[in-house]
Amino acid sequence: MFFDVSPVEMITIAVIAILVFGPDKLPKLAADAARMLRQFREFTQSARTDLSRELGPEFADLTLEDLNPRTFVRKNLLGPGSILDEDDLDVYDVPRSRGEPRRLEPGELPPYDPDAT
Repeated sequence: MFFDVSPVEMITIAVIAILVFGPDKLPKLAADAARMLRQFREFTQSARTDLSRELGPEFADLTLEDLNPRTFVRKNLLGPGSILDEDDLDVYDVPRSRGEPRRLEPGELPPYDPDAT
């Protein structure tokens, strides 16, 4: 829960908190922080539930990490389970291998996608 915080760092933070806030206000601040953390967790869980319910069963395997653009590209475009179908590759004249792209013949126009312009 505290990621990379060592016990020495936790003790240091506690001592500084006692010095700054005083021993009489510290329990109330800790209770307020715990309540705020609990409300934040409930809010995020509610948002996840609402998102999965609104997206429907088609996106049942979607996680919030998948919404990160880097993860999305890595998972869906570069890795297995690509969202591109073979028909899409034919339409856009995408080379099927990741090697050298196909060179154009003299006088041949480069691939053109009217939907992209």
